[in-house]
Amino acid sequence: MTSFIGAPIGRVDGRAKVTGAATYAAEFRPPGLVYAALATSSIAAGQLTALHTAAAERAPGVLLVLTHLNAGKLPYQSPAARAAVDPVAGEQLRVLQDARIFFSGQPIAVVVAETQAQATYAAALVRATYAVDTSARTQFDPAQARPTSLAAAKRGRGPETRQGDPDTALAAAPVQVDQRYVQPRMHHQAMEPHATIAHWQGEQLTLWSKSQWVGNERDAIALVFGIPAANVRVINPYVGGAFGSALRTWPHVTLATLAARRAGRPVLLELTREQLFYSIGFRPRTEQRVALGAEATGQLTAIVHEAVGQTSTYEEFAEATLDVPAVTYACPNRRTSYRLVDMHTNTPCPMRGPGHVTGLLVQEIAMDELAAALQLDPLELRLRNFAERDFRKDLPWSSNQLRACYQAGAERFGWQRRTPTPGSMRAGSLRMGLGMATALNPAPRYPIQASATLLPDGTIVVRSATSDMGPGTYTSATQVAADTLGVPLGRVRFELGDSALPPAKEHGGSTTMASVGPAVQAACQDLRRQLDMLAGRPVDLTTTDLPGLLRHAGLLQLQASGSAGPNATPPTHSTYGFGAVFAEVHVDPDLGIVRVARLVGAYDAGRIINPRLARSQCLGGMVGGIGMALMEEATWDPRFGRVLNANLADYHVPVNADVHELDVLFVPSEEPLMNPLGVKGLAELGLCGVAPAIANAVWHATGKRVRELPITVDKLLD
Repeated sequence: MTSFIGAPIGRVDGRAKVTGAATYAAEFRPPGLVYAALATSSIAAGQLTALHTAAAERAPGVLLVLTHLNAGKLPYQSPAARAAVDPVAGEQLRVLQDARIFFSGQPIAVVVAETQAQATYAAALVRATYAVDTSARTQFDPAQARPTSLAAAKRGRGPETRQGDPDTALAAAPVQVDQRYVQPRMHHQAMEPHATIAHWQGEQLTLWSKSQWVGNERDAIALVFGIPAANVRVINPYVGGAFGSALRTWPHVTLATLAARRAGRPVLLELTREQLFYSIGFRPRTEQRVALGAEATGQLTAIVHEAVGQTSTYEEFAEATLDVPAVTYACPNRRTSYRLVDMHTNTPCPMRGPGHVTGLLVQEIAMDELAAALQLDPLELRLRNFAERDFRKDLPWSSNQLRACYQAGAERFGWQRRTPTPGSMRAGSLRMGLGMATALNPAPRYPIQASATLLPDGTIVVRSATSDMGPGTYTSATQVAADTLGVPLGRVRFELGDSALPPAKEHGGSTTMASVGPAVQAACQDLRRQLDMLAGRPVDLTTTDLPGLLRHAGLLQLQASGSAGPNATPPTHSTYGFGAVFAEVHVDPDLGIVRVARLVGAYDAGRIINPRLARSQCLGGMVGGIGMALMEEATWDPRFGRVLNANLADYHVPVNADVHELDVLFVPSEEPLMNPLGVKGLAELGLCGVAPAIANAVWHATGKRVRELPITVDKLLD
């Protein structure tokens, strides 16, 4: 029997995507569809004193203009427990429920018209007057930061942790590094804008909505409108990129649902590119201090890591910024501090590697600075401080091939050619720099259910309400099913992205394959057992007349189910994915232009189900890391509480010309304790470590240490 697990199979949904057959949220067309557009606030904080909508209401094709004056009150019931993707405290924006303004860009009206052009034009006619709050908090000021809440602490994001006596150890350390670093506000910039089509049919509501967690969107909207969750169905078979932005349910989903109920027709509300900067979340600006103390041998004796992030005034978004740095290296004395600045902005949200990438970024730059102070090779410094276990929890790793990642990556990259002195290497007329960083990301597993159904024509349909925003869930789940059943790939069809399917948790946190895969495997194993019982013997699904077997048993189809529990790793172990990233940059000495000539990433992600898809995930992470290091920054205007570059022309992301040689390798590894497939999460691991490796390479090329990203020409020429 051919084994499909581990095979580099092309995407089973690839043809649908490249031919346009794949249908995204905004592309469904229920009969009678009409279109909506938003009018938004132009102030950062205050009250609406008047709304002038008459011109919009008279505009051609307009069916409805909703504001807080006529939208009616929505129940906004509280959940029994907050979803893991939601902020830890506060209340979601209760859209069109009163006159308060919490941030610039907040929706203040929604216009429904026969065409999108008519709705957009009419929304531009809405005029508002305000009572402006002159004390609006639009400046990121670390001096105004507060400790995180008790709710954040319960999620492991508390204000402070301490191990040993770090301050005394730091003061006594022969070699010290103590620096501050800034990572700016960043936005997801997925190809597909967020959109929702809402369609009421009596008391039943169907939402075609961009979502990474259709079950959570169903439950969230049911609570907002005070209706049973069973009355709501969320459908989203394809997601055109999200990077975490579609994990929670945003106000535009509520607005589309409300508008459809009032208009009596299905309504499409699709956000513009500019509105994406205000209507969904973002990676928050974070300023950090890292202080490292070490012996002359390079052995760490003290780590102090302090982080200040931003959140909105109406919700508390707390990131796991300090989690990964707390376990990366062995050190007996450690202190972390995490605080938040409340600002009049929309609420941040998870963005690929939320918190983990942010904390690892500055830790890995600080480790490079320590290596320079010690006159020690950066890779050797990391090896001397290798963490043999999770020292934060005092637990052994469930598996850890980080040393193999260091070795394999360094050999592939040619790290031994690096000369220690900054500016000492050349690529023709350009300065060459080589840098590296450790990659680390948690590898959790969530409870998932799946079903496997044998149809009369011999096709096996496997279903789960997970999502696929690009990693290849359709393909990898099909591979697991075909491998478990022992049938060709073409006999299996995997269906996802529908809240009516067996429930699944969020498609995020690099958890999908580790969670969905075992559930699919269990469902297919159950189907095999049932077929063996029907036949009275072990069945070969490739040669047995399965339709005949069903007919003989008097069945039209045969359905099986399976589930996978939460993290199967015993509480006696800690589970992470590991990696090492190596970067080569070329810098023009006169112009300060940086080119990332080469990236090599070596990863331990457990068993690789599909190396072709896995490589693609890491390539995407590398491209994102180039953007994080050199380009991406939301330019914030504190006068108005707005992003000045809220478009794809001015918010710079890497394009083809910025991406050169990217090399990915996976070290042999399996995760024996976590799940039956032996896999660990990969997607976010591919971003971890990339930006600091590039930053460290830029320092090696130029001798200039840029501690506020992105590394732009002006900072190198200054």
